[in-house]
Parts: sequence; C-alpha cells; structure tokens
Amino acid sequence: MKKKIIGRLDRANFPELNLKDISIKIDTGAYTSSIHCENIEEKEDGLHCTFLDKEHPEYDHKPFVFNTYNKIRVKSSNGIAQSRYEIKSKIEIFGKVYKISLSLSNRKEMKHPVLLGRKFLNKKFIVDSELKNLSHNIHHHEH
Repeated sequence: MKKKIIGRLDRANFPELNLKDISIKIDTGAYTSSIHCENIEEKEDGLHCTFLDKEHPEYDHKPFVFNTYNKIRVKSSNGIAQSRYEIKSKIEIFGKVYKISLSLSNRKEMKHPVLLGRKFLNKKFIVDSELKNLSHNIHHHEH
C-alpha cells in the first residue's frame, strides 16, 4: 500500500461518533492516538465521557457512552505510565475510512481534540511537518 503524506495538522471526520471537521494534530512522539474527553466514568451501562472541542460549540461537552472499551497503559513523553481507557472507532481522512483506536485523555491544555500517534500512522502515512491540512484542502477543493 502506498503511503500518503500527511502534514502536522489536519481535519477529519469520526463517522461513528457523529463528529465532522475535527482538528487533529499528528504526534509522532505518541504511540497511541487519543481523543480529548472529560468526566470519564465507568458505569453499569458503559464508559461515559464528554467530548471537548472549543472550536465547535455543537460538539463541546457532547456526551458519549461506549459499551466496549479496554484499559491500556500509556507511557507519556516523560516516561510515566498511566492507565487509560481506549475505544475502537473509525476516522475518515483523505476520503477514506480507517479503523482507529483512541485513548480517552483529558489533558486540559489540549488545543486539538484528537492526536494521531504512530500506531495509526505507521504503514499508512508519511508525516511532513512543514505541511498542514492536506486532507482538508483536497476535500474543500473538490466541492
């Protein structure tokens, strides 16, 4: 499979989560990809959380309930391992839908609601840190 070039920032849709045009940051320093949520809580009917996206008032504090999820250990850049919840979902980027695992993180200072890590990028994308919004621009020129 030929790898696509992706810049350091882009926008993507998350069809299973009903989220469109979400700002994503490509983070080759991270292995796992993550989505920005708060109030993450395990309840009897599943994992509850609220999505955070300052840029989209209609999505900010949108509640999610995930019936299937895993607990994973995530090492941060300073080598500290934390326990996180991870969900499986889909991401639509460059006109294609891919499977993606997203860990739920509530780093308060996150500017971009989604970070894409190496696990997702490997075999699919080459990162060119000079560029941005490659997928977003293609799709906007088509319409």
